[in-house]
Amino acid sequence: MSAPAGPDVNPDLTAALHGYVGSARWFGGKGRDFTVAGVRRAGLLDGRSHGSPRVAVELVTLDYADGGSETYQVPLAYYDEHQERLEHALVGSWDDADLGAVHAYDAVHDREAAAVYLRAFDEAGREDGGVLRVDALTFYRLPGHELDLETHSTLFSGEQSNSSLAFGDDSLMKVFRKVTAGRNPDVVIHKALTESGSDHVAALYGWLELEGSAESDEPLQLAMLQQFLRTASDGWQIALASVRDLFAEADLHADEVGGDFAGEAERLGLATAQVHDVLAAEFPTQSWGADDLTRLSEAMLQRLEAALGVVPELAASADGLRRTFRAVAELGRAGVSATAQRVHGDYHLGQTLRTVKGWKIVDFEGEPAKPLAERVLPDLVWRDVAGMLRSFDYAAHAVIADFEADEDANRQIAFRAAEWGKRNTAAFLRGYVENSGRTSDGRLSDEQDLILRAYMADKAVYEAVYEARNRPTWLPIPLGAVARITQQLDQEANT
Repeated sequence: MSAPAGPDVNPDLTAALHGYVGSARWFGGKGRDFTVAGVRRAGLLDGRSHGSPRVAVELVTLDYADGGSETYQVPLAYYDEHQERLEHALVGSWDDADLGAVHAYDAVHDREAAAVYLRAFDEAGREDGGVLRVDALTFYRLPGHELDLETHSTLFSGEQSNSSLAFGDDSLMKVFRKVTAGRNPDVVIHKALTESGSDHVAALYGWLELEGSAESDEPLQLAMLQQFLRTASDGWQIALASVRDLFAEADLHADEVGGDFAGEAERLGLATAQVHDVLAAEFPTQSWGADDLTRLSEAMLQRLEAALGVVPELAASADGLRRTFRAVAELGRAGVSATAQRVHGDYHLGQTLRTVKGWKIVDFEGEPAKPLAERVLPDLVWRDVAGMLRSFDYAAHAVIADFEADEDANRQIAFRAAEWGKRNTAAFLRGYVENSGRTSDGRLSDEQDLILRAYMADKAVYEAVYEARNRPTWLPIPLGAVARITQQLDQEANT
């Protein structure tokens, strides 16, 4: 990476942030040379009256040598003395123009600093309108929940793009690391679903944002506080356990195994349909006609052509994929229309939690790699449905790698994986279609079925590129899906 640079910024500060941001798990620019072009202090929370540090929300702008820039949020806990307990989170030490000589630590690792945030959210809830302003920062609180201020924070270690803190069993704060002007869909959608009384999300308690600037009237939403689902189990892990149970029972079918997932898949389909219904009611919808379906078709075709250069193995199914994607445009030319609305945008089993009160859906930010302006655009609900169905296929086949067997046994395992995938795909679709207002008589129309399969094929093409670049041993999973989708469509076209 390039040496840090920034003409109007403390060089000790920029050097420390350059090293810390560049090595952070949540940093999305790994492998790219960058400089620290600027640091903006959005606000300073003074926790010293409660024995806590001063906490500053620092916004760090990076310029990349190959073009473009990004802004990351690095909340820092400032101490006058070195804190040995926080050595692992040390960002650096320097003379701050406002605070003097300081030792700075990433605030999400510090329970005393996290308590400063929690107290601010609590204070916001006691103000008129549920709003607390600190410098250019605004804390917002929704009514109806009393925060537990006696608990301490625990940082989740597995996240890739954000940082989340659990406050005991009471609440969870997600700190958005990469920030962009505009309203974060995770906040916006959680707010709409919470206020509508949806049972399928963790209730939103509040959020933190920075007021708009001269460059943009849009705020920067920096963090959200929500219900902590203490009893929740990860949907992906539950599905994997079900597949393992099936493989362990050599003489039983998927519906005969104790860990059968189909009932859960159907209930998840219902939850998804109900969330989509609320989103359609709370946000603007669009009618997609011939021009829109043509744009959708062309985007899928463009992604396929780009993918062929990365994954030559896709060539065997390329003609079938092209026919599938072109058929979407043909629907529009035949007069078919579809309703586009706000959707999840990055839906899979890893975005679901099973609780004692049913399924909860999480992380409504959309695909992290897409610009915010794209992530908030209306889309067809079949994109979300396709994402979940592809996730079932992944769960079924991901477990195969754990088994070492001879050729005959591998064929049997593959057959059973396909059986699990088909059973749970059918169950999810049954739960979704029978509880969705988008279908006629609880059935997919032929046009909806074709669009759904096109989304599934498009998703599998994306997965093939990802696996080729990151996990080559998993490449057969999306390639197998592409082959099955195109073969089935070709068979139906010939009947």
